[in-house]
Amino acid sequence: MRVIGVDIGGTFTDLMLYDSGSGAVAVHKLRSTPDDPGAALVQGIRELCANAGIAPSSIEAVFHGTTVATNAVLQHRGAVAGMITTRGFRDVVHIGRHQRPLHHSVMQDIPWQARPFVQRRRRKVVTERIIPPTGEILVPLDEDEVRQAARELRADGVDAVAVCFLFSYINPVHERRAAAIVAEEMPGAFVTASADIFPQFREFERFTTATMNAFVGPGTGRYLDRLERALADEGVPGKLHVMMSNGGVASAQQAARKPVTLLLSGPAAGVLGGVWAGAHSERRRLITFDMGGTSADIGIVTERGVIEASARDTEVAGYPLLVPMIDIHTIGAGGGSIAFIDDGGAFRVGPRSAGASPGPACYGLGGTEPTVSDANVVLGRIDPGRFLGGELKLDREAATRAVAALAEKAGLGLLETAEGIITIANASMAAAIRSRTIQKGHDPRSFVLVALGGAGPLHGADVADSLDVPEVLIPAVPGITAAMGLLTSDIKVDQMRTAFMVEGAIDAARLDGELAEMEAQLRATLEADEIAAADIGIVAGLDCRYVGQGYELRVVLPTGRFDAAALAEFHVLHEQEYGHASHDPIEIVNLRLTAVGKRPTIERLPVGSGTLAEALLGHGDGIFRADGELRTFRTPHYDRARLPLDERFAGPAVIFQRDTTTLVPPGWHACADQAGNLLLTR
Repeated sequence: MRVIGVDIGGTFTDLMLYDSGSGAVAVHKLRSTPDDPGAALVQGIRELCANAGIAPSSIEAVFHGTTVATNAVLQHRGAVAGMITTRGFRDVVHIGRHQRPLHHSVMQDIPWQARPFVQRRRRKVVTERIIPPTGEILVPLDEDEVRQAARELRADGVDAVAVCFLFSYINPVHERRAAAIVAEEMPGAFVTASADIFPQFREFERFTTATMNAFVGPGTGRYLDRLERALADEGVPGKLHVMMSNGGVASAQQAARKPVTLLLSGPAAGVLGGVWAGAHSERRRLITFDMGGTSADIGIVTERGVIEASARDTEVAGYPLLVPMIDIHTIGAGGGSIAFIDDGGAFRVGPRSAGASPGPACYGLGGTEPTVSDANVVLGRIDPGRFLGGELKLDREAATRAVAALAEKAGLGLLETAEGIITIANASMAAAIRSRTIQKGHDPRSFVLVALGGAGPLHGADVADSLDVPEVLIPAVPGITAAMGLLTSDIKVDQMRTAFMVEGAIDAARLDGELAEMEAQLRATLEADEIAAADIGIVAGLDCRYVGQGYELRVVLPTGRFDAAALAEFHVLHEQEYGHASHDPIEIVNLRLTAVGKRPTIERLPVGSGTLAEALLGHGDGIFRADGELRTFRTPHYDRARLPLDERFAGPAVIFQRDTTTLVPPGWHACADQAGNLLLTR
């Protein structure tokens, strides 16, 4: 079986081909096409197949990490969306909650008020009311009002509608009927019901999630449809699957129905690739550090697995969400991040990026502003003749001019300015890691930093140094790791239900009945995606809290059914998360179920080796700070594919491969292991 993983980043598009029959692996990297992301994907598959000497018709599946939905949210470029809600609750999505993003600031950006997904004039109200705790219908749905609202939205040019009713998480009958009426009145419109995304209490977050789904739905659907047709035109017969924020993949059709679940598509694949690489070197506690051209993504992995975001942390661009997603923290720090002096005279790096076009000044494509990549070129940490395997020749003089212009503004020397760019970028990334480790009770010194992305291996050791992380792991193809992560993931679908029960009055039979019903629905979904029943696994869990608390922690049910031992496990989790446990009664808030459909995934990557002498490509001048001053070191340059296995050598050194460059600073050592990973230690 031949499959391809494709991750489209802001600067480069990465591809990996895996043949499960022979175990052969091929990788490819090309510049992204921001105006039409799918164009680079199709071109990359064409070139990758040609390089591998195979026909596109032999590809049985394509797995894709996309930023289309994410970019629509970040740039606020989505559909003209409307909303139909319960009378009296038109402004829930504007009011939000009592807590503010910045508690003590009188001048702050509140995105759901400043940039709502649905303008107030397009938020229509209708008569209906369902009441808790049983979901009894108190006031029937006025279907005539729904039809009138739909007609008004259609006349206003709306092409996507979110139906959001109070208490639909208990009984979705009104929402689903209203959605059906809207679909009748607005043929071709994208219609979504909040209970069909995730039927969970907290109406503000549920309504916001549904309106976001409507906002990004039409554009994401069109993109996936065009991509499927383009792949078919290219002769690729295999199904297109898309990476979800929860770390699983889903069919393009399922993703198009719930595009809000794609918002961390690419970053999630990077975390999974890092986990896969770490496991092969028997490293389980990981900080995944995925630094690309425009951003750096941070993920945390413990013995329990990849950490998922809790309800209080699940947000994108400041908008709260109620969808399962890996806990990933993203900052605007990448190889293309632009350095500048701000209006207050401070030296800043990012979040603005040179992107793929024109890119950093060193690309020679018209960029003139200094970036992190330009600083690395000036400091001798990137060889202009070996970038992207020599396919993209870098312009050292252009990089020097860009950094020199900033140096003049800052009143610094050229080398001090270049080092300052690197230092500030590294400090920003280290601070991001502290926010996900130290501030959450994890000691970074007990983790291994997995440096991914096209720029991660250049900065991994310096970032680890500032955090006292003792070891950095560089995967075999770090610049392609997100694409590799797509080939290590299984098909995954989630479902949840809100079910309030307090310890001492828990109806175990009801819980088990609802879990069984949810399981049957998820199994049917996967079987429709041609997953055999024997290849489906179920993971059940409960969202629990102490009575009176506002947020929950997730407890796994190993048997898939309610077990009183889960309540004892909650005390342990609470102490780990908050530093204490309580004797207060526990409240079960939500039931959660994840169905995982196993599929053939990549097992190992081929590992090459040689001797250190055979790997030596030559020497260059690398500039590093030592004893308080910048010094020039005669720095060996190595070909990673020829490094000997299990032989430790000292830095400074620069290690080249097609998809990235790895920097081993002075005071660090490097060693290639049997799994094909490169381990850096102090």
